[in-house]
Amino acid sequence: MPGTRPGMTGKKMGGWVYIMTNHRDGTLYVGVASELPRRAYQHREGLIEGFTKRYGLKLLVYYEQHDDIRTAIQREKTIKHWPRAWKVRLIHGMNPEWKDLYETLF
Repeated sequence: MPGTRPGMTGKKMGGWVYIMTNHRDGTLYVGVASELPRRAYQHREGLIEGFTKRYGLKLLVYYEQHDDIRTAIQREKTIKHWPRAWKVRLIHGMNPEWKDLYETLF
């Protein structure tokens, strides 16, 4: 069944949409993950090749959880097409100080 984890018959896999940055008002990266703590750790430690590693995006400044990974993927695509000002407004709504939210995941 699509959207389920092996061994979890009928249970849909959830997902997270998140934004990483290098500093307040810095470069932004919008991503999606099924396990946000693991994914954020990978970004923080530079374990993922690509945009976040190239620009040093190690701060998790925004996240939202979805019950279905497909919803999270669609939301990520939507946010990626937003103007920067809308993304900044989204961050400010949850995290006006642009604090690293990584520790709040535990």
